Amino acid sequence: MTTTDTAHPLEAMLPPGSVIVDPDVLEAHRRDRATFCPSGTPSVLVRARSTGDVAATLRWAHENRVPVVPQGARSGLSGAANASDGCVLLSLDRMDRIVQVDAAEQVAVVQPGVINGVLAAAVAEQGLFYPPDPGSRGISTIGGNVATNAGGMCCVKYGVTGDFVRGLEVVLADGRVMRTGRRTAKGVAGYDLTSLMVGSEGTLGVITEITVALRSASARPLTAVAFFPAIADACRTVAGYLGEGYRPSVLEFMDRPTVDAVSRIADLGFPSDMGSMLIAQSDSGESARADLEAFERVARGFGASDVVVADDPAEGEMLMQARRLVGDAHEHLGSQLIDDVCVPRRHLVDLVEGLHRLAEQYRVQVLCAGHAGDGNMHPVVVFDAEDPDETVRAEQAFDAIMALGLELGGTITGEHGVGHLKRHWLGRELDPAALWAQRAIKRTLDPRGILNPGRVLPPE
Repeated sequence: MTTTDTAHPLEAMLPPGSVIVDPDVLEAHRRDRATFCPSGTPSVLVRARSTGDVAATLRWAHENRVPVVPQGARSGLSGAANASDGCVLLSLDRMDRIVQVDAAEQVAVVQPGVINGVLAAAVAEQGLFYPPDPGSRGISTIGGNVATNAGGMCCVKYGVTGDFVRGLEVVLADGRVMRTGRRTAKGVAGYDLTSLMVGSEGTLGVITEITVALRSASARPLTAVAFFPAIADACRTVAGYLGEGYRPSVLEFMDRPTVDAVSRIADLGFPSDMGSMLIAQSDSGESARADLEAFERVARGFGASDVVVADDPAEGEMLMQARRLVGDAHEHLGSQLIDDVCVPRRHLVDLVEGLHRLAEQYRVQVLCAGHAGDGNMHPVVVFDAEDPDETVRAEQAFDAIMALGLELGGTITGEHGVGHLKRHWLGRELDPAALWAQRAIKRTLDPRGILNPGRVLPPE
């Protein structure tokens, strides 16, 4: 179907300016931040402003069997927002209104295009707290966070996005509008369709409104950083500290190559002879100092060469900056394949030591940082994309990392999603009955297969 064939019917159905066929604009919107994921040539971009716009687009696409790829900020790392040939790109970034903040009930109702950090700041003005905080919180949207069930650095204490989603408005493949969940703190009426939609990456419906739970604002956190000669000792500290019953608001890991990469773009004064480091935060108010003193005790017991406990929150934020700069630091290293495996915490040592072996085996550089408190690590394979042989070895290393995660009882993705990048691996993780059930759900909700085809589920 040509651009003109696709665009004209939608222009008649949608408000002026909503339908874009300019080739330069389409080119700029046809992919997210994933590498090694194909992106096709879209036929049209629809910039929806309302649920009605989304419903009209999907009705037309369903009737004409045209694929639709929902998009938000396109900050994803799995290729889920990449265009397919001839598709309608359905952008929700203009649906960016905070509909309501209900301080009494501690809930907010938002459109999918609201930026995570914008929501967090808005509710903070009312003494409330929205905990999910992916590393992309300054650019990623709540809709995208819900679509991938995004996590972040606060997951160890507060959980992931899905733990805060109470209800959704979803447009189904044929244009019907469905509401799921509720605003109440409890509710078990019927199947949990909200949880079904969370993490579905635009393959089961298009989310147009989200009701999220909020919490009372926490105390400003205190922060500590521990440096270790050996990577394994940092991992053992994680298990030991959490095993004593402490629940920090942040517990993050960075290996030496990652720290070195960050140090090249920001002078944070970290020692140059470390093997790894842990960053811990506690937002438990009067107990925070005692929490971090316990962290220091455990870390030194596992061989930490130095532990620094910040005296005030501002100093702590400077330490946290090291972790927040990891993504920017990676961009200066060359081509990357960013992995996202999650393993039981008792196997963190096995994972990080396994990464070192895989780097040697495939002769590529593998850096690792991640959310150590919940076992969700982000190994990054760095390579020269201009070298065909090294590129093949990088892809092999990436696959070997996922295989290692599964062997250790983990999962191929903790928060980035499956998208296109890992769809073949989903068949390895799921048992045959679970894979059948997921395909059955997809066929029921999207019988013509128009919603983000070729994503999440492996080919049959």
